[in-house]
Amino acid sequence: MKTTTEEFLTSLTSYQLWSEIGILLLKILGIIIVSIIVIRIGKTAIRNMFKIKKKGVLELSEKREVTLVKLLENILTYTVYFISILMILELFDIPIKSLIAGAGIIGLAVGFGAQNLVKDIITGFFIILENQFAVGDYIRTSKFEGFVEEIGFRTTKIKSWTGELHIIPNGSIVEVTNFSIHNSIAVVDVGVAYEEDIHEAENVINDLLKELPDKYESMQKPPELLGVQNLGASDVVFRVIAEVKPMEHWKTARALRKEIKNRLDERNIEIPFPRIVMYNRKEEQEGNALEG
Repeated sequence: MKTTTEEFLTSLTSYQLWSEIGILLLKILGIIIVSIIVIRIGKTAIRNMFKIKKKGVLELSEKREVTLVKLLENILTYTVYFISILMILELFDIPIKSLIAGAGIIGLAVGFGAQNLVKDIITGFFIILENQFAVGDYIRTSKFEGFVEEIGFRTTKIKSWTGELHIIPNGSIVEVTNFSIHNSIAVVDVGVAYEEDIHEAENVINDLLKELPDKYESMQKPPELLGVQNLGASDVVFRVIAEVKPMEHWKTARALRKEIKNRLDERNIEIPFPRIVMYNRKEEQEGNALEG
């Protein structure tokens, strides 16, 4: 028993043991230091990449840029940490291949059970990366329409103009119509009575349209009178269009209707209204009897 204890104490104080432990600790410390350096250099490179893109053709909104920077930094950090842990485990002669195989099986099982979650995250990433729409844009999906309140990697929040907030999984967004990228077109139909002079009505409307861009900043150029759009039951319908800033078409259309109505009233050009002709058969018979 004494011999065994002496051998154990001797092994603990042996130069070879502490030399191996020291080398092992130095290797672990070296892996940690290299990992930290790689992460810092990688994060700096990612930030510089986005600074260069600011000066280039590709422009990203501030929120989208922050999201992408954080995403890429997290991916870099987790990847470097994962590789570092594997390298440290290898120093302790732990079978890494068996661990990776087991982790692969577990990951495969989790992947099958969370397909929709993975689909939502991937779709959300590409929505942000491809600049399909941004916070504040007015969009329409297959079922919902409204302003984008928030874009996440799993869900997108859309607020309709009546106040409802729709939370949509990104994976269910198949197609999107974005109304906030390009200029909008305001379309207004104006009816004029058949009894009025059509040419005079056209001249009055055209003169008015030339004045409106100075009054309304949303108009990108003077509105245009396309001509007679329809011949209604009691009126001749003119169509007016105006190119305006994105999402200003509803407001501008209301203003156009008001301006055209006031100008036609000033020039005594009648805008038709429904007329009802009452026919009384009894009165007609009495009139015929008197004439007889």
